[in-house]
Amino acid sequence: MARPKPWHVDDESWSVIEPLLPKVERRVRHPGRKRHPDRLVFQGILFVLHTGISWEHLPQELGFGSGMTCWRRLTEWTEAGVWPRLHEVLLAKLRSVNARDFSRAAVDGSHPGATGGSKTGRSPVDRGRTGSKHHLITDATGIPLTVTLTGGNRNDVTQLIPLLQAVPSVRGKRGRPRRRPDVVLGDRGYDHDKYRRLVWDLGVKPLIARRGTEHGSGLGTQRWVVERAFAHLHWFRRLRIRWEIRDDIHEAFLSLGCALICWRRLSRLVRDAPAQ
Repeated sequence: MARPKPWHVDDESWSVIEPLLPKVERRVRHPGRKRHPDRLVFQGILFVLHTGISWEHLPQELGFGSGMTCWRRLTEWTEAGVWPRLHEVLLAKLRSVNARDFSRAAVDGSHPGATGGSKTGRSPVDRGRTGSKHHLITDATGIPLTVTLTGGNRNDVTQLIPLLQAVPSVRGKRGRPRRRPDVVLGDRGYDHDKYRRLVWDLGVKPLIARRGTEHGSGLGTQRWVVERAFAHLHWFRRLRIRWEIRDDIHEAFLSLGCALICWRRLSRLVRDAPAQ
């Protein structure tokens, strides 16, 4: 049996996504051309995310609609806040099966190149070329909790507090939802006493490597999960280089990428669970 393409959306996946999409009623008078099915358009968006192909080159024979149709629908759903809600729904499902570990979190940043947009800047790691920066926080197992976008010239430590504050308060179990991790791990780029105090103020213990000290602190044995999460995130070719001029569209792809990583983890857990 042929392995399904990663942009294929099965019935189980669609049952999670469809309720989050805004309903668009067709006009009774002057209805115009029938709206292309949401499920096919969503697969077209996934195709662009996975392959990195430009919108205008989206193959028509796939049946996903035109590239412009997919781009308009992505914009519509982004403005409706679909992607953060999808990510939160999947985080809640992971929590319901005890797959989220809030004993610690790990933060890091990554420098993709960029062709334009307001959240760009001269990257210090790419010969001063224009770039953006992805900032990611994961739980202890590498599940992405939230991601932010800044210019390539922004220091990692400036996004430490925004990342912790942006972690959604997700349910999935009875009782008070868990939001803050017990500990946050960071490399030497986050070494700043001011931000350590701010992290403590949020009720989180900072474990951050000190500049000027020898390697071998042991944090790398726990921090590697965020680097693996970046590898998974940048496996989506559309995220390796920022092609979108609009910040919100690139941020939509980032949120969608995080949601897909969560879905894969959830699917694997369900598949590998022992039969009752």
